[in-house]
Amino acid sequence: MIQNNCSKVGPTSPPGPPAPAPDQEGLASSDVCDYEKSFARKQGRLPAYQHCATFGVSHLRTFRDEFHTCRVEGSWPLLDNNYLFVQATSGPIVTWSNATATSKLTIIFKNMQECIDEKVYQAETDNLPAAFVDGSVKGGERPGGSSLAIHEHSAQQHVEIRAAYIGTTIAVRQVGRHLSFSIRAAEEVALSFTDEQDLQLCVWGCPLGRRLSRSQSRPSQGNVARERARLLCKEKLPVEDVYFQSCVFDVVTSGDANSTQAAHGALEDARAFHQDARRLHVFQTETASHPCCSPVLLFTSVTWVLQLHF
Repeated sequence: MIQNNCSKVGPTSPPGPPAPAPDQEGLASSDVCDYEKSFARKQGRLPAYQHCATFGVSHLRTFRDEFHTCRVEGSWPLLDNNYLFVQATSGPIVTWSNATATSKLTIIFKNMQECIDEKVYQAETDNLPAAFVDGSVKGGERPGGSSLAIHEHSAQQHVEIRAAYIGTTIAVRQVGRHLSFSIRAAEEVALSFTDEQDLQLCVWGCPLGRRLSRSQSRPSQGNVARERARLLCKEKLPVEDVYFQSCVFDVVTSGDANSTQAAHGALEDARAFHQDARRLHVFQTETASHPCCSPVLLFTSVTWVLQLHF
Protein backbone atom coordinates (compact mmCIF):
# COMPACT_ATOMS: atom_id res chain seq x y z
CA MET A 1 0.00 0.00 0.00
CA ILE A 2 2.77 2.45 0.96
CA GLN A 3 5.09 1.54 -1.92
CA ASN A 4 2.40 2.06 -4.56
CA ASN A 5 0.75 5.10 -2.93
CA CYS A 6 -2.59 3.29 -2.69
CA SER A 7 -5.63 5.09 -1.33
CA LYS A 8 -6.52 4.38 2.28
CA VAL A 9 -10.19 4.02 1.33
CA GLY A 10 -12.07 2.68 -1.66
CA PRO A 11 -10.87 0.43 -4.47
CA THR A 12 -7.24 0.41 -5.56
CA SER A 13 -5.63 -0.02 -8.96
CA PRO A 14 -2.27 -1.45 -10.08
CA PRO A 15 0.67 0.95 -9.96
CA GLY A 16 1.35 2.92 -13.11
CA PRO A 17 4.45 2.60 -15.28
CA PRO A 18 7.76 3.65 -13.70
CA ALA A 19 8.71 7.28 -13.98
CA PRO A 20 11.50 8.23 -16.40
CA ALA A 21 14.98 7.97 -14.92
CA PRO A 22 16.18 11.35 -13.61
CA ASP A 23 19.22 11.34 -15.89
CA GLN A 24 16.89 11.56 -18.90
CA GLU A 25 16.39 15.19 -17.91
CA GLY A 26 20.01 15.95 -18.73
CA LEU A 27 21.49 15.62 -15.26
CA ALA A 28 24.91 14.05 -14.92
CA SER A 29 24.66 10.48 -13.69
CA SER A 30 26.66 11.43 -10.59
CA ASP A 31 23.94 13.94 -9.66
CA VAL A 32 20.95 11.63 -9.95
CA CYS A 33 21.34 10.13 -6.46
CA ASP A 34 22.89 13.16 -4.78
CA TYR A 35 19.97 15.40 -3.86
CA GLU A 36 22.03 18.37 -2.68
CA LYS A 37 24.22 18.42 -5.79
CA SER A 38 21.21 17.99 -8.09
CA PHE A 39 19.24 20.73 -6.32
CA ALA A 40 22.17 23.15 -6.43
CA ARG A 41 22.66 22.48 -10.12
CA LYS A 42 19.02 23.25 -10.92
CA GLN A 43 18.33 26.05 -8.41
CA GLY A 44 21.76 27.66 -8.06
CA ARG A 45 21.64 27.35 -4.27
CA LEU A 46 21.65 24.74 -1.53
CA PRO A 47 18.29 23.28 -0.43
CA ALA A 48 16.49 24.23 2.77
CA TYR A 49 16.30 21.58 5.48
CA GLN A 50 13.91 20.75 8.31
CA HIS A 51 14.53 19.01 11.63
CA CYS A 52 12.27 16.81 13.76
CA ALA A 53 13.02 14.70 16.81
CA THR A 54 11.34 12.58 19.46
CA PHE A 55 13.17 11.61 22.63
CA GLY A 56 12.83 10.74 26.31
CA VAL A 57 9.31 10.63 27.71
CA SER A 58 7.76 11.20 24.26
CA HIS A 59 9.03 14.75 23.83
CA LEU A 60 8.57 15.93 20.27
CA ARG A 61 10.18 18.74 18.31
CA THR A 62 8.24 19.25 15.07
CA PHE A 63 9.48 20.58 11.74
CA ARG A 64 8.02 23.94 12.82
CA ASP A 65 10.12 24.03 16.03
CA GLU A 66 7.10 23.39 18.24
CA PHE A 67 7.62 21.24 21.35
CA HIS A 68 5.04 18.82 22.76
CA THR A 69 5.18 16.18 25.45
CA CYS A 70 2.90 13.44 24.22
CA ARG A 71 0.92 10.47 25.51
CA VAL A 72 1.06 8.31 22.42
CA GLU A 73 0.73 4.68 23.51
CA GLY A 74 0.77 2.26 20.59
CA SER A 75 2.06 2.90 17.05
CA TRP A 76 2.02 6.40 15.54
CA PRO A 77 3.51 7.73 12.29
CA LEU A 78 6.22 10.35 12.68
CA LEU A 79 6.50 10.72 8.89
CA ASP A 80 4.40 9.49 5.98
CA ASN A 81 5.43 11.03 2.66
CA ASN A 82 6.39 10.04 -0.88
CA TYR A 83 9.89 8.98 0.13
CA LEU A 84 9.77 7.90 3.77
CA PHE A 85 7.52 6.23 6.28
CA VAL A 86 8.58 6.35 9.95
CA GLN A 87 6.54 4.78 12.73
CA ALA A 88 7.22 4.91 16.47
CA THR A 89 5.73 2.42 18.91
CA SER A 90 5.48 3.62 22.50
CA GLY A 91 4.31 2.35 25.86
CA PRO A 92 4.00 3.53 29.50
CA ILE A 93 7.23 4.03 31.41
CA VAL A 94 5.74 3.64 34.89
CA THR A 95 2.39 2.28 36.04
CA TRP A 96 1.16 5.40 37.82
CA SER A 97 1.78 7.87 34.95
CA ASN A 98 0.27 8.55 31.54
CA ALA A 99 3.76 9.29 30.22
CA THR A 100 5.04 7.09 27.39
CA ALA A 101 8.37 6.46 25.65
CA THR A 102 9.41 4.85 22.37
CA SER A 103 10.36 1.18 22.41
CA LYS A 104 10.35 0.45 18.65
CA LEU A 105 11.06 2.37 15.45
CA THR A 106 10.28 1.28 11.89
CA ILE A 107 11.71 3.29 8.98
CA ILE A 108 10.83 2.53 5.36
CA PHE A 109 12.91 4.07 2.56
CA LYS A 110 10.64 3.77 -0.46
CA ASN A 111 11.81 2.41 -3.79
CA MET A 112 13.45 5.07 -6.00
CA GLN A 113 14.43 4.25 -9.58
CA GLU A 114 18.14 4.52 -10.38
CA CYS A 115 19.01 4.96 -6.72
CA ILE A 116 17.74 2.41 -4.18
CA ASP A 117 15.60 -0.63 -3.64
CA GLU A 118 12.98 -0.31 -0.92
CA LYS A 119 14.76 -0.75 2.40
CA VAL A 120 13.32 -1.23 5.88
CA TYR A 121 15.15 -0.40 9.09
CA GLN A 122 13.78 -1.57 12.42
CA ALA A 123 15.09 -0.96 15.94
CA GLU A 124 13.73 -2.12 19.27
CA THR A 125 14.84 -1.68 22.86
CA ASP A 126 18.15 -3.57 23.29
CA ASN A 127 18.31 -4.26 19.56
CA LEU A 128 19.75 -1.31 17.64
CA PRO A 129 21.16 -2.96 14.50
CA ALA A 130 23.64 -1.38 12.12
CA ALA A 131 21.88 -2.94 9.11
CA PHE A 132 18.53 -3.03 7.36
CA VAL A 133 16.17 -5.93 8.07
CA ASP A 134 17.53 -7.81 5.03
CA GLY A 135 21.04 -7.66 6.48
CA SER A 136 22.37 -5.09 4.01
CA VAL A 137 24.01 -1.79 4.95
CA LYS A 138 23.39 0.06 1.66
CA GLY A 139 20.54 0.78 -0.72
CA GLY A 140 21.04 -2.18 -3.03
CA GLU A 141 22.76 -3.02 -6.31
CA ARG A 142 21.44 -0.14 -8.38
CA PRO A 143 23.95 2.46 -9.65
CA GLY A 144 23.09 4.79 -6.77
CA GLY A 145 22.81 2.13 -4.07
CA SER A 146 25.59 3.66 -2.01
CA SER A 147 23.53 6.86 -1.66
CA LEU A 148 21.72 5.11 1.22
CA ALA A 149 23.99 3.76 3.94
CA ILE A 150 24.03 2.93 7.65
CA HIS A 151 26.88 3.99 9.93
CA GLU A 152 27.29 2.78 13.51
CA HIS A 153 28.60 5.46 15.89
CA SER A 154 28.31 3.42 19.07
CA ALA A 155 27.39 -0.26 19.21
CA GLN A 156 23.74 -0.75 20.26
CA GLN A 157 23.53 2.93 21.26
CA HIS A 158 23.78 5.23 18.24
CA VAL A 159 23.18 4.57 14.53
CA GLU A 160 23.07 7.10 11.68
CA ILE A 161 21.39 6.48 8.33
CA ARG A 162 22.40 8.76 5.48
CA ALA A 163 20.10 8.99 2.47
CA ALA A 164 21.97 11.34 0.13
CA TYR A 165 19.53 10.65 -2.72
CA ILE A 166 16.80 12.53 -0.81
CA GLY A 167 19.03 14.88 1.20
CA THR A 168 18.15 13.21 4.49
CA THR A 169 20.04 12.02 7.56
CA ILE A 170 18.47 10.07 10.43
CA ALA A 171 19.92 9.34 13.87
CA VAL A 172 18.54 6.59 16.12
CA ARG A 173 19.74 6.28 19.71
CA GLN A 174 18.98 4.07 22.70
CA VAL A 175 19.09 5.73 26.09
CA GLY A 176 18.24 3.45 28.99
CA ARG A 177 15.20 1.41 27.94
CA HIS A 178 13.98 3.84 25.32
CA LEU A 179 14.74 4.93 21.75
CA SER A 180 15.08 8.39 20.27
CA PHE A 181 14.75 9.56 16.68
CA SER A 182 16.15 12.64 14.94
CA ILE A 183 15.97 13.62 11.29
CA ARG A 184 17.37 16.30 8.99
CA ALA A 185 15.33 16.22 5.79
CA ALA A 186 15.37 18.38 2.70
CA GLU A 187 12.29 20.61 2.88
CA GLU A 188 11.00 19.38 -0.48
CA VAL A 189 11.17 15.79 0.80
CA ALA A 190 9.63 16.57 4.20
CA LEU A 191 6.64 18.26 2.57
CA SER A 192 6.04 15.74 -0.23
CA PHE A 193 2.76 14.28 0.99
CA THR A 194 -0.93 14.32 0.09
CA ASP A 195 -4.01 15.28 2.07
CA GLU A 196 -4.59 11.60 2.83
CA GLN A 197 -1.25 11.45 4.66
CA ASP A 198 -2.68 13.67 7.37
CA LEU A 199 -1.33 11.99 10.51
CA GLN A 200 2.35 12.81 10.89
CA LEU A 201 3.64 13.86 14.29
CA CYS A 202 6.73 15.55 12.82
CA VAL A 203 4.51 17.75 10.64
CA TRP A 204 1.45 18.46 12.78
CA GLY A 205 2.60 17.60 16.30
CA CYS A 206 0.65 15.51 18.77
CA PRO A 207 -3.15 15.68 18.64
CA LEU A 208 -4.47 18.02 21.33
CA GLY A 209 -6.01 15.18 23.31
CA ARG A 210 -2.64 13.39 23.43
CA ARG A 211 -0.59 16.19 24.97
CA LEU A 212 0.39 15.78 28.60
CA SER A 213 -0.64 18.43 31.08
CA ARG A 214 -0.04 18.91 34.80
CA SER A 215 -3.26 17.07 35.65
CA GLN A 216 -2.30 14.05 33.55
CA SER A 217 1.16 13.31 34.93
CA ARG A 218 2.72 13.74 38.37
CA PRO A 219 5.88 12.48 40.11
CA SER A 220 5.56 9.60 42.54
CA GLN A 221 6.99 9.69 46.03
CA GLY A 222 9.84 7.41 45.01
CA ASN A 223 11.15 9.58 42.17
CA VAL A 224 14.26 11.72 42.23
CA ALA A 225 13.47 15.05 43.88
CA ARG A 226 12.95 18.02 41.60
CA GLU A 227 15.97 19.97 42.77
CA ARG A 228 18.20 16.92 42.44
CA ALA A 229 16.85 16.43 38.92
CA ARG A 230 17.66 20.05 38.09
CA LEU A 231 21.24 19.60 39.28
CA LEU A 232 21.68 16.42 37.27
CA CYS A 233 20.29 18.03 34.13
CA LYS A 234 22.36 21.19 34.60
CA GLU A 235 25.53 19.14 34.28
CA LYS A 236 24.57 18.06 30.76
CA LEU A 237 22.41 21.01 29.71
CA PRO A 238 23.66 24.34 31.07
CA VAL A 239 21.10 26.37 29.06
CA GLU A 240 17.66 26.16 30.69
CA ASP A 241 15.70 25.76 27.47
CA VAL A 242 13.06 23.16 26.61
CA TYR A 243 15.71 20.45 26.37
CA PHE A 244 16.65 21.20 29.98
CA GLN A 245 12.98 21.26 30.99
CA SER A 246 12.41 17.95 29.22
CA CYS A 247 15.38 16.48 31.05
CA VAL A 248 13.98 17.51 34.44
CA PHE A 249 10.59 16.08 33.47
CA ASP A 250 12.18 12.77 32.47
CA VAL A 251 14.27 12.38 35.63
CA VAL A 252 11.39 13.26 37.94
CA THR A 253 8.89 11.09 36.07
CA SER A 254 11.08 8.01 35.63
CA GLY A 255 13.19 8.28 38.78
CA ASP A 256 16.22 7.33 36.62
CA ALA A 257 19.20 9.68 36.84
CA ASN A 258 20.56 8.29 33.56
CA SER A 259 17.56 9.63 31.67
CA THR A 260 19.45 12.94 31.37
CA GLN A 261 21.17 11.38 28.35
CA ALA A 262 18.00 11.47 26.25
CA ALA A 263 17.65 15.26 26.14
CA HIS A 264 21.41 15.68 25.85
CA GLY A 265 21.56 13.38 22.82
CA ALA A 266 18.58 15.14 21.22
CA LEU A 267 20.31 18.51 21.67
CA GLU A 268 23.50 17.17 20.09
CA ASP A 269 21.48 15.93 17.13
CA ALA A 270 19.78 19.32 16.84
CA ARG A 271 23.19 21.02 16.77
CA ALA A 272 24.17 18.81 13.85
CA PHE A 273 20.84 18.76 12.01
CA HIS A 274 19.11 22.12 12.48
CA GLN A 275 19.87 24.51 9.64
CA ASP A 276 19.45 27.69 11.73
CA ALA A 277 21.70 27.79 14.80
CA ARG A 278 19.70 30.77 16.11
CA ARG A 279 16.71 28.47 16.60
CA LEU A 280 18.59 25.76 18.43
CA HIS A 281 17.47 26.84 21.92
CA VAL A 282 13.76 27.42 22.46
CA PHE A 283 12.28 28.72 25.70
CA GLN A 284 8.79 28.26 27.07
CA THR A 285 7.04 31.47 28.13
CA GLU A 286 6.50 31.49 31.90
CA THR A 287 2.98 31.68 33.27
CA ALA A 288 1.66 31.80 36.80
CA SER A 289 0.08 28.36 36.61
CA HIS A 290 2.85 26.71 34.62
CA PRO A 291 6.26 28.08 35.68
CA CYS A 292 9.17 27.63 33.28
CA CYS A 293 11.02 24.96 35.18
CA SER A 294 8.21 22.88 36.64
CA PRO A 295 9.04 19.16 36.51
CA VAL A 296 5.68 18.57 34.86
CA LEU A 297 5.45 20.65 31.72
CA LEU A 298 2.63 21.68 29.47
CA PHE A 299 3.87 21.87 25.89
CA THR A 300 0.91 23.24 23.95
CA SER A 301 0.24 26.16 21.69
CA VAL A 302 1.97 28.88 23.65
CA THR A 303 4.21 31.75 22.65
CA TRP A 304 7.80 30.67 22.19
CA VAL A 305 10.81 32.94 22.57
CA LEU A 306 13.76 32.12 20.35
CA GLN A 307 17.27 32.83 21.60
CA LEU A 308 19.87 34.08 19.14
CA HIS A 309 22.61 31.52 19.60
CA PHE A 310 26.03 31.83 18.01
